[in-house]
Amino acid sequence: MQSLIPKSFHKKKHPNTSHSTNQCYLYVIAITAAATILFLFYSWHSDSARLCSTAGSLTTAQTIIAEEFHTSTIPLVTIFHYATTRDIPQLSKGEIRRPFDVLQSLAPCNFLVFGIGHDALMWDSFNPRGITLYLEEDPKWTISALKRFPVLRAQTVHYNTRLKEAKALLSSYKKDCGGITADDHPLKDDRRCRLALGRMPKEVYDRDWDVIMIDAPRGYFPSAPGRMGVIYSAAVMARGRKKAGVTHVFLHDVDREVEKLYATEFLCMKYRVGGIRRLWHFVIPPAVNVTDTSLGFCA
Repeated sequence: MQSLIPKSFHKKKHPNTSHSTNQCYLYVIAITAAATILFLFYSWHSDSARLCSTAGSLTTAQTIIAEEFHTSTIPLVTIFHYATTRDIPQLSKGEIRRPFDVLQSLAPCNFLVFGIGHDALMWDSFNPRGITLYLEEDPKWTISALKRFPVLRAQTVHYNTRLKEAKALLSSYKKDCGGITADDHPLKDDRRCRLALGRMPKEVYDRDWDVIMIDAPRGYFPSAPGRMGVIYSAAVMARGRKKAGVTHVFLHDVDREVEKLYATEFLCMKYRVGGIRRLWHFVIPPAVNVTDTSLGFCA
Protein backbone atom coordinates (compact mmCIF):
# COMPACT_ATOMS: atom_id res chain seq x y z
CA MET A 1 0.00 0.00 0.00
CA GLN A 2 1.30 3.43 -0.85
CA SER A 3 2.07 5.83 1.96
CA LEU A 4 -0.41 8.60 2.68
CA ILE A 5 2.28 11.26 2.46
CA PRO A 6 3.81 11.84 -1.00
CA LYS A 7 7.57 11.83 -1.10
CA SER A 8 7.78 14.96 -3.19
CA PHE A 9 5.77 17.56 -5.01
CA HIS A 10 6.84 18.60 -8.51
CA LYS A 11 6.21 22.15 -9.65
CA LYS A 12 5.99 23.15 -13.31
CA LYS A 13 6.67 26.60 -14.66
CA HIS A 14 4.02 28.10 -16.92
CA PRO A 15 4.13 31.14 -19.14
CA ASN A 16 2.57 34.21 -17.61
CA THR A 17 -0.59 34.19 -19.76
CA SER A 18 -4.30 34.35 -18.98
CA HIS A 19 -4.73 30.91 -20.56
CA SER A 20 -2.14 29.45 -18.20
CA THR A 21 -3.74 31.24 -15.27
CA ASN A 22 -7.10 29.70 -16.09
CA GLN A 23 -5.49 26.29 -16.31
CA CYS A 24 -3.94 26.90 -12.91
CA TYR A 25 -7.34 27.77 -11.42
CA LEU A 26 -8.89 24.65 -12.92
CA TYR A 27 -6.05 22.57 -11.51
CA VAL A 28 -6.58 23.96 -8.00
CA ILE A 29 -10.34 23.42 -8.24
CA ALA A 30 -9.81 19.81 -9.38
CA ILE A 31 -7.42 19.09 -6.50
CA THR A 32 -9.82 20.66 -3.98
CA ALA A 33 -12.74 18.67 -5.35
CA ALA A 34 -10.74 15.43 -5.23
CA ALA A 35 -9.70 16.09 -1.62
CA THR A 36 -13.31 16.83 -0.67
CA ILE A 37 -14.55 13.63 -2.29
CA LEU A 38 -11.83 11.63 -0.53
CA PHE A 39 -12.73 13.17 2.83
CA LEU A 40 -16.44 12.44 2.34
CA PHE A 41 -15.65 8.88 1.28
CA TYR A 42 -13.67 8.11 4.41
CA SER A 43 -16.12 9.98 6.63
CA TRP A 44 -19.04 7.99 5.23
CA HIS A 45 -17.26 4.67 5.74
CA SER A 46 -16.08 5.46 9.27
CA ASP A 47 -19.50 6.75 10.22
CA SER A 48 -21.13 3.50 9.15
CA ALA A 49 -19.50 1.48 11.91
CA ARG A 50 -18.79 3.14 15.24
CA LEU A 51 -16.10 1.91 17.60
CA CYS A 52 -18.66 0.76 20.15
CA SER A 53 -20.95 -1.05 17.74
CA THR A 54 -19.06 -4.27 17.13
CA ALA A 55 -15.79 -6.08 17.55
CA GLY A 56 -16.18 -7.75 14.13
CA SER A 57 -14.69 -6.89 10.74
CA LEU A 58 -13.41 -3.43 9.94
CA THR A 59 -14.82 -1.08 7.34
CA THR A 60 -12.73 -0.12 4.31
CA ALA A 61 -11.66 3.18 5.89
CA GLN A 62 -10.80 1.51 9.20
CA THR A 63 -8.70 -1.13 7.40
CA ILE A 64 -6.78 1.59 5.58
CA ILE A 65 -5.99 3.33 8.86
CA ALA A 66 -4.95 0.07 10.56
CA GLU A 67 -2.61 -0.87 7.70
CA GLU A 68 -1.08 2.59 7.57
CA PHE A 69 0.53 2.04 11.01
CA HIS A 70 3.02 -0.26 9.23
CA THR A 71 4.29 2.42 6.84
CA SER A 72 3.73 5.84 8.43
CA THR A 73 4.61 7.43 11.76
CA ILE A 74 1.97 7.45 14.48
CA PRO A 75 1.43 11.25 14.50
CA LEU A 76 0.71 11.25 10.75
CA VAL A 77 -1.71 8.33 11.03
CA THR A 78 -3.38 10.04 13.97
CA ILE A 79 -3.94 13.19 11.93
CA PHE A 80 -5.28 11.17 9.02
CA HIS A 81 -7.64 9.22 11.30
CA TYR A 82 -9.21 12.27 12.97
CA ALA A 83 -9.41 14.12 9.63
CA THR A 84 -11.47 11.33 8.09
CA THR A 85 -13.78 10.21 10.90
CA ARG A 86 -16.71 11.58 12.83
CA ASP A 87 -15.71 9.59 15.92
CA ILE A 88 -13.96 12.49 17.61
CA PRO A 89 -13.03 12.85 21.33
CA GLN A 90 -15.92 13.94 23.55
CA LEU A 91 -13.74 16.17 25.69
CA SER A 92 -13.66 19.88 24.96
CA LYS A 93 -10.58 21.63 23.60
CA GLY A 94 -9.73 22.95 27.06
CA GLU A 95 -10.20 19.54 28.68
CA ILE A 96 -7.77 18.07 26.16
CA ARG A 97 -5.24 20.90 26.39
CA ARG A 98 -4.51 20.55 30.10
CA PRO A 99 -3.44 16.85 29.99
CA PHE A 100 -1.65 17.60 26.71
CA ASP A 101 0.51 20.25 28.39
CA VAL A 102 1.38 17.89 31.25
CA LEU A 103 2.23 15.02 28.90
CA GLN A 104 4.39 17.32 26.77
CA SER A 105 6.36 18.33 29.86
CA LEU A 106 6.87 14.74 31.03
CA ALA A 107 7.01 12.62 27.86
CA PRO A 108 8.19 9.99 27.52
CA CYS A 109 6.36 8.92 30.66
CA ASN A 110 4.10 6.24 32.10
CA PHE A 111 0.47 7.13 31.31
CA LEU A 112 -2.41 5.03 32.64
CA VAL A 113 -5.83 5.63 31.09
CA PHE A 114 -9.06 4.17 32.46
CA GLY A 115 -11.35 3.80 29.47
CA ILE A 116 -10.66 3.37 25.78
CA GLY A 117 -12.76 5.53 23.50
CA HIS A 118 -12.55 7.80 20.48
CA ASP A 119 -9.71 9.73 22.13
CA ALA A 120 -7.44 6.69 22.58
CA LEU A 121 -5.21 7.28 19.56
CA MET A 122 -4.93 10.94 20.48
CA TRP A 123 -3.69 10.24 24.03
CA ASP A 124 -1.21 7.68 22.73
CA SER A 125 0.25 10.15 20.23
CA PHE A 126 0.69 12.73 23.02
CA ASN A 127 3.14 10.39 24.78
CA PRO A 128 5.72 9.45 22.11
CA ARG A 129 8.18 6.73 23.16
CA GLY A 130 6.37 6.47 26.49
CA ILE A 131 4.16 3.74 27.96
CA THR A 132 0.44 4.40 27.54
CA LEU A 133 -1.82 1.66 28.88
CA TYR A 134 -5.61 1.57 28.55
CA LEU A 135 -7.85 -0.33 30.96
CA GLU A 136 -11.36 -0.94 29.60
CA GLU A 137 -14.37 -2.68 31.14
CA ASP A 138 -15.98 -3.79 27.86
CA PRO A 139 -14.08 -6.60 26.04
CA LYS A 140 -15.75 -5.69 22.74
CA TRP A 141 -14.44 -2.14 22.93
CA THR A 142 -10.95 -3.44 23.72
CA ILE A 143 -10.90 -5.90 20.82
CA SER A 144 -12.33 -3.35 18.39
CA ALA A 145 -9.83 -0.67 19.42
CA LEU A 146 -6.87 -3.04 19.03
CA LYS A 147 -8.07 -4.06 15.56
CA ARG A 148 -8.40 -0.47 14.44
CA PHE A 149 -5.28 0.82 16.20
CA PRO A 150 -2.79 -2.05 16.61
CA VAL A 151 -0.18 0.22 18.19
CA LEU A 152 -2.25 0.63 21.37
CA ARG A 153 -1.69 -1.25 24.63
CA ALA A 154 -5.06 -2.17 26.12
CA GLN A 155 -6.38 -4.66 28.67
CA THR A 156 -9.87 -5.55 29.88
CA VAL A 157 -10.56 -5.19 33.59
CA HIS A 158 -13.49 -6.23 35.79
CA TYR A 159 -15.12 -4.06 38.44
CA ASN A 160 -17.00 -5.57 41.38
CA THR A 161 -18.76 -2.40 42.54
CA ARG A 162 -22.08 -0.80 41.64
CA LEU A 163 -22.84 2.90 41.57
CA LYS A 164 -25.76 2.44 43.97
CA GLU A 165 -23.26 1.24 46.62
CA ALA A 166 -21.14 4.39 46.47
CA LYS A 167 -22.14 5.94 49.80
CA ALA A 168 -22.01 2.66 51.70
CA LEU A 169 -18.52 1.90 50.37
CA LEU A 170 -17.34 5.37 51.27
CA SER A 171 -18.52 5.03 54.87
CA SER A 172 -16.83 1.65 55.39
CA TYR A 173 -13.47 2.00 53.65
CA LYS A 174 -11.53 3.04 56.79
CA LYS A 175 -12.49 -0.28 58.34
CA ASP A 176 -12.13 -2.52 55.29
CA CYS A 177 -9.22 -0.98 53.40
CA GLY A 178 -5.52 -0.46 54.03
CA GLY A 179 -2.77 -2.74 55.27
CA ILE A 180 -0.08 -4.64 53.40
CA THR A 181 -1.25 -7.40 51.09
CA ALA A 182 0.51 -10.74 50.61
CA ASP A 183 2.24 -9.30 47.54
CA ASP A 184 3.52 -6.34 49.55
CA HIS A 185 1.60 -4.02 47.23
CA PRO A 186 -1.18 -1.81 48.61
CA LEU A 187 -3.64 -2.93 45.91
CA LYS A 188 -2.67 -6.24 44.36
CA ASP A 189 -4.76 -9.24 45.48
CA ASP A 190 -6.60 -7.14 48.07
CA ARG A 191 -9.91 -9.00 48.40
CA ARG A 192 -11.03 -7.38 51.63
CA CYS A 193 -11.34 -3.83 50.31
CA ARG A 194 -13.94 -3.66 47.56
CA LEU A 195 -12.64 -0.29 46.44
CA ALA A 196 -9.19 -1.72 45.76
CA LEU A 197 -8.60 -2.84 42.18
CA GLY A 198 -6.67 -5.93 43.18
CA ARG A 199 -6.92 -7.91 39.96
CA MET A 200 -5.57 -5.57 37.32
CA PRO A 201 -2.90 -6.65 34.80
CA LYS A 202 0.52 -7.23 36.37
CA GLU A 203 2.18 -4.30 34.61
CA VAL A 204 -0.18 -1.89 36.36
CA TYR A 205 1.41 -2.83 39.69
CA ASP A 206 4.95 -3.03 38.32
CA ARG A 207 5.17 0.62 37.31
CA ASP A 208 4.93 4.02 38.88
CA TRP A 209 2.44 5.98 36.78
CA ASP A 210 3.33 9.59 36.10
CA VAL A 211 -0.11 10.50 34.73
CA ILE A 212 -3.46 8.80 35.37
CA MET A 213 -6.57 9.67 33.39
CA ILE A 214 -9.93 8.56 34.86
CA ASP A 215 -12.70 8.59 32.27
CA ALA A 216 -14.20 5.15 32.95
CA PRO A 217 -15.92 2.91 33.81
CA ARG A 218 -19.55 3.85 33.29
CA GLY A 219 -21.12 5.73 36.15
CA TYR A 220 -24.46 7.15 35.06
CA PHE A 221 -27.00 4.50 36.17
CA PRO A 222 -27.42 2.57 39.46
CA SER A 223 -26.17 -0.83 38.25
CA ALA A 224 -23.11 0.63 36.49
CA PRO A 225 -19.71 -0.10 38.08
CA GLY A 226 -19.11 3.54 38.91
CA ARG A 227 -15.67 5.10 39.32
CA MET A 228 -15.38 4.66 43.07
CA GLY A 229 -12.77 1.89 42.86
CA VAL A 230 -10.76 3.65 40.17
CA ILE A 231 -10.57 6.91 42.12
CA TYR A 232 -9.59 5.09 45.32
CA SER A 233 -7.00 2.94 43.53
CA ALA A 234 -5.52 5.89 41.62
CA ALA A 235 -5.05 7.69 44.93
CA VAL A 236 -3.38 4.61 46.46
CA MET A 237 -1.01 4.25 43.49
CA ALA A 238 -0.10 7.95 43.67
CA ARG A 239 0.51 7.76 47.42
CA GLY A 240 2.58 4.60 46.99
CA ARG A 241 4.83 6.04 44.29
CA LYS A 242 8.43 4.80 44.63
CA LYS A 243 10.17 7.03 42.09
CA ALA A 244 10.96 10.65 42.76
CA GLY A 245 8.32 13.15 41.75
CA VAL A 246 4.55 13.37 41.88
CA THR A 247 1.57 11.78 40.13
CA HIS A 248 -0.79 13.81 37.96
CA VAL A 249 -4.37 12.54 38.17
CA PHE A 250 -7.11 13.79 35.84
CA LEU A 251 -10.71 13.01 36.69
CA HIS A 252 -13.47 13.57 34.16
CA ASP A 253 -17.23 14.03 34.78
CA VAL A 254 -16.81 15.87 38.08
CA ASP A 255 -20.24 17.38 37.54
CA ARG A 256 -21.62 14.08 38.88
CA GLU A 257 -22.14 13.59 42.61
CA VAL A 258 -20.12 10.39 43.08
CA GLU A 259 -17.06 11.61 41.17
CA LYS A 260 -17.02 14.82 43.17
CA LEU A 261 -17.57 13.03 46.50
CA TYR A 262 -14.83 10.45 45.94
CA ALA A 263 -12.39 13.01 44.54
CA THR A 264 -12.81 15.10 47.68
CA GLU A 265 -12.24 12.06 49.92
CA PHE A 266 -9.33 10.35 48.13
CA LEU A 267 -7.66 12.71 45.65
CA CYS A 268 -7.95 15.60 48.12
CA MET A 269 -8.86 19.16 47.25
CA LYS A 270 -5.58 20.41 48.70
CA TYR A 271 -3.85 18.60 45.83
CA ARG A 272 -6.16 19.98 43.18
CA VAL A 273 -4.17 22.39 41.02
CA GLY A 274 -6.84 23.32 38.53
CA GLY A 275 -9.47 22.11 36.16
CA ILE A 276 -11.71 23.12 33.33
CA ARG A 277 -15.37 22.37 32.79
CA ARG A 278 -15.88 18.72 33.84
CA LEU A 279 -12.19 17.87 34.28
CA TRP A 280 -10.23 18.23 37.54
CA HIS A 281 -6.45 18.05 37.78
CA PHE A 282 -4.68 16.79 40.92
CA VAL A 283 -0.96 16.59 41.66
CA ILE A 284 -0.42 14.02 44.42
CA PRO A 285 2.88 13.46 46.25
CA PRO A 286 3.95 10.11 47.74
CA ALA A 287 2.72 9.37 51.26
CA VAL A 288 4.92 8.39 54.18
CA ASN A 289 2.62 5.49 55.09
CA VAL A 290 0.46 4.55 52.12
CA THR A 291 -1.34 1.72 53.95
CA ASP A 292 -2.59 3.80 56.87
CA THR A 293 -6.17 4.84 56.08
CA SER A 294 -7.36 5.34 59.65
CA LEU A 295 -7.32 9.13 59.33
CA GLY A 296 -8.39 9.19 55.71
CA PHE A 297 -6.33 10.26 52.71
CA CYS A 298 -6.37 14.03 53.13
CA ALA A 299 -5.43 14.51 56.79
